[in-house]
Amino acid sequence: MNKTSNPLRFKHYVSRFLSRVRRNHALEHATMTVLSERQRGLRLVGRSSLWGFYIYGDVPTESLLAAAQGGLRRLKAGQRQMAIHPNCGTNLAVAGILAGLGAFLSLGGLSMRNQVSRKKPGFLLERLARLPLACTAAMLGIVAARPLGTALQARVTTQANVGNLRIVGVTREEKGSVVIHHVRTEG
Repeated sequence: MNKTSNPLRFKHYVSRFLSRVRRNHALEHATMTVLSERQRGLRLVGRSSLWGFYIYGDVPTESLLAAAQGGLRRLKAGQRQMAIHPNCGTNLAVAGILAGLGAFLSLGGLSMRNQVSRKKPGFLLERLARLPLACTAAMLGIVAARPLGTALQARVTTQANVGNLRIVGVTREEKGSVVIHHVRTEG
């Protein structure tokens, strides 16, 4: 059997790839936390990759590098909470999915009965009568999303144990009015 076609070898590479992205995601969150501790009111967006992470927003490169180094130190010192961020896209995605699903189900979902009854008079009024239920279900989904999103970050999308991860450089790029930093990592 060829080395590259070995399913266990493939699984090993996928596992390493995911671990790397998760560790970079943890470092991205730690960096954002340190930046927000040092400078209130920053409006930044982050995105992790296999090779590090990107920060979108106007922040001095030196401040970003110092925050990334500080975040990495704190993660390596065992401050696992640095890997979790309240404004992570994971939380937003979970909130959107739960709110949408709750509203969808409370409005009747995909049941065959609803397919037939669409042609009946009063169908629209019945749906409007369910609107408060749909709004309540959506709000409950949003409330449930915070702890669920945090748990997903801790167990799936980030890895607080960053191991031998290290920062190898930061580059700054400006595309029109958008400032993009790429924090490159290895390990």
